[in-house]
Amino acid sequence: MSAAAPAVVVIPARGGSVGVPLKNLQDVGGASLVARAVRAALATPSVRQVLVSTDHPEIAREARRHGATVVDRPADLAGGAASSESAVLHALSVLGAEDAADGLPSVTVLMQATSPFVDPADLDAAVRRVRSGQEDVVVAASASHDFQWRLDDGLASPVGHDTGHRPRRQDRAPHFRETGAFYVMRTEGFLEREVRFFGVVGIQAVDPRWAIEIDEPHDLRLARVLASMRDESVVSGALTDVDVLVTDFDGVHTDDHVIVTQDGQESVRVGRDDGMGVSLLRRAGTRVVILSTEVNPVVSARGRKLGVEVLQGIGDKEIALRDWLESEGVDPARVAYVGNDVNDLGAMSVVGLPVAVADARPEVLAAARLVLDRAGGHGAVREICDRILAGQHSPRAAGPETSEQVADQA
Repeated sequence: MSAAAPAVVVIPARGGSVGVPLKNLQDVGGASLVARAVRAALATPSVRQVLVSTDHPEIAREARRHGATVVDRPADLAGGAASSESAVLHALSVLGAEDAADGLPSVTVLMQATSPFVDPADLDAAVRRVRSGQEDVVVAASASHDFQWRLDDGLASPVGHDTGHRPRRQDRAPHFRETGAFYVMRTEGFLEREVRFFGVVGIQAVDPRWAIEIDEPHDLRLARVLASMRDESVVSGALTDVDVLVTDFDGVHTDDHVIVTQDGQESVRVGRDDGMGVSLLRRAGTRVVILSTEVNPVVSARGRKLGVEVLQGIGDKEIALRDWLESEGVDPARVAYVGNDVNDLGAMSVVGLPVAVADARPEVLAAARLVLDRAGGHGAVREICDRILAGQHSPRAAGPETSEQVADQA
């Protein structure tokens, strides 16, 4: 097993559930729990493949629809007493039999769909720690400074603190609570021990605001409220706190098709409506940048027409975008990036608002916080511009363009 091999994620998702019937298909924030888990895993750069282990046909269909590989779980591993480890071991055995040429990955992730708010950046960091050999296992956990107690035969006793000394919150080291979201394990060690904890264990601290695990109906109700709060600015249609819009070119400004003449000249189609949206956004004070791997002159020509900065011929969009943001002193959290294909994933991971056009690749759709209603070349750019404009409570100073220039740029 190569130490650099990307990880595989296994999501156990059986059909039976005592607390919440068919829990893994329950909707949270417009997507099923299993869909949210698959999307988060696929949006993690260090993950190669996502396996959903299930005994239920509806869960299987939902998993496949969102880009996962389904492993049919045997009945003896699908009961309430079956452990999550048994599902992961079975999935790895199936993967090893089907992918004998490449072998198993060096890192395996047990990920639970019952944690609906997994941040791909947290999962990616945990995988990289295990892959580097820093730890054998890294578990998602949230920090807490509360004072804990337990009852022994009805008598209360403190856990981890001295009742005679009550330091201030800021003077106490936090303790951590497992969230249940993910357990990242060195594959070789997991196969030897067949349990999720072994060797050197590390903690991947995650935001406690979203560290919820759904076991009971009230957990599900709370998760739905949290989802509406977490994605409020996106769900409402208007986008707030966006200072810079960065877009890919092919597949975003265009429909990803190119016309090639007999002498090798290439041409593409763009929308005037998109051009007007960019002009209006620029007039409101929002910067617009086109980031493209293409070296075709049509990209720079379109940039000049729109009056926007163009970075093209880029080999690694993530590195290029990070360098540009640093050089311009731009806060990445206040940047939106619109992409459509897998070479956009790195850049999407950098910004606060990753956006996908409606016809983007499944991996890009999974990584996006917002999926536009319109496809690339068919109004996607105008849609994102309109939504950013709608989120601006007061218009910023207009640029120097006249109304005639705006019309010409469109």
